Amino acid sequence: MAVVETERHGQVLVVRMNRPERLNALSHEMRTELAKAWTEFRHSKELEVAIFTGTGRGFCAGEDMKESLQKGVAGGQRPALEDPFMAGTLEKPVIAAVNGFAMGGGFMLVERTDLRLAVREAVFEVSEAKRWLLGGYNHGHVANLPYPIAMEMALGFRFTAQRFYEVGFLNRLVEADQLMPEALKMAEHLLTLPPASRVNTVHMMRQMRPAPGPDMQKLAEALHDHGAKSDLMESRAAFAEKRKPNFKGWNDPEDRYRLPTLNSVK
Repeated sequence: MAVVETERHGQVLVVRMNRPERLNALSHEMRTELAKAWTEFRHSKELEVAIFTGTGRGFCAGEDMKESLQKGVAGGQRPALEDPFMAGTLEKPVIAAVNGFAMGGGFMLVERTDLRLAVREAVFEVSEAKRWLLGGYNHGHVANLPYPIAMEMALGFRFTAQRFYEVGFLNRLVEADQLMPEALKMAEHLLTLPPASRVNTVHMMRQMRPAPGPDMQKLAEALHDHGAKSDLMESRAAFAEKRKPNFKGWNDPEDRYRLPTLNSVK
């Protein structure tokens, strides 16, 4: 069974993650196969729009933490092949058809798409705060969401599809049997546009998205190291073993009062 399946509908490519028994968690194999699929899509002369979805109850559960524990590397192993979807070099529009749970890295896949629709039962979570030493500070900012909602996202609260639709993160809410028909309808609309207009408009809209500045990125890098690194694997072990984590926090308890600042990282 292929962990990534593709199918063509004229000029539309459907990319489907296919590890339903693991809620489509991002194993090294899946990351590699996705990179291949997006590379082929990018260079195809026939395909113009993609629909990104999953099989089963999950769109994508994010990092495959069992694999991370086996390899002893937090965050999973990235493929050797560059993934144009993840690298931001894909010039063609991608529509997310969210069929279920979109958690952690799975949420980030949705976030990178240009148009998004979801089944009403879908659940979303920015999981960095649960797995790293810095929560997902940039996601609400990129989505242009108000501060308290962005804070809620950064601190790992879960969101229903209805809530995300209300705050403008999703374009459509649909019943499960209408997910792919509606996604294909959106793709067909894009294909009615002049090709240059479609490509140029998507490119321009992507350039206008907010992004943390260089100073904020330096601060984030410092905060990613501000704490006991053993907590990274402990969070993954506790998840895999279905137990409460035993976090250390800081190697030196006084470090909690020595937070890096914008001035200190310049």
